[in-house]
Amino acid sequence: MTTADILESIRHKALTDQIFREALLNTQLSAEPISDFCKICQKNGFEIYEMELITFGEAEYAAMKRSTNGGGENSPMMDGQDDYYEMLMLELGALK
Repeated sequence: MTTADILESIRHKALTDQIFREALLNTQLSAEPISDFCKICQKNGFEIYEMELITFGEAEYAAMKRSTNGGGENSPMMDGQDDYYEMLMLELGALK
């Protein structure tokens, strides 16, 4: 299973399981939110680790920019454009 598949499975469970969703949302209050996010996911059967989560966003952003800019892309990222964790938290927070 790819990181994208795992993250989509986490997203689906969070959208359908209120207890899981609340646990993930509470990680935003943590001193180590990404680490705690991964620990909760692992306890729920999802094999995801901090560096996978961090590099997934960066890799997806880079691939998107290369595909829309002829393959050569050196522009700086804007805050949040590569942060899957933050995007998921925004989506889940909107469900409250």
